[in-house]
Amino acid sequence: MAHSSLHLPNIEDLEEEDAKQLLRAAVREHRRQRSEKSRQDLSQLWISTVLDFLGDAKTVAGFVSTEFEPQTFDLCTMIADSGKQLLLPKLGPGLTRSWGFFKGRDDLTQMAPGRPPEPTGPAFDNEVLASVDALIMPALLVSRFGERLGQGGGWYDRALKAAKPGTRIGAMIYPEEYVDFHLPQNDLDMLIPYVLLPEQIITTTIAA
Repeated sequence: MAHSSLHLPNIEDLEEEDAKQLLRAAVREHRRQRSEKSRQDLSQLWISTVLDFLGDAKTVAGFVSTEFEPQTFDLCTMIADSGKQLLLPKLGPGLTRSWGFFKGRDDLTQMAPGRPPEPTGPAFDNEVLASVDALIMPALLVSRFGERLGQGGGWYDRALKAAKPGTRIGAMIYPEEYVDFHLPQNDLDMLIPYVLLPEQIITTTIAA
């Protein structure tokens, strides 16, 4: 399947946060230009790739996609249908970011403006990630060195610290968002062992 080129700005002389913001803007604009049909077609390819990545994992943490992210609604259903428990991000007490168990697509509800739909059941803090065998997360860019560019809130970087050693961690991105150069990072940014493209699982250098 053909993919359009992603043209990223030159960030060589920029401070870390300025560089990140410029890269985010470029990727977001490129994602907005992708057709709905392309997003849907790719989402179906991702299902078998992600299920292969999860293997015999019994408990999985994933995410519900926003409009222009790699679509995960069907993927969430297939993960659950394969017999795995699936945790998804949700609002917790005091608008904290937490996790809840997926009980089917019809259970997902938008709890706050601008947020993706989320489970309606109890909220669990990041400590619940100590029970997961694999974690699928969103990203905007990932380098072959395992550096991840997210949306900027830092929530996933903090959450990953609660995962147990040996947890399989992969980021879902479009093929053109996997890059061969270093991304701007700081000490709080967590490296990602695996990149999940629609038809390929890539091992970054930190897991090689």
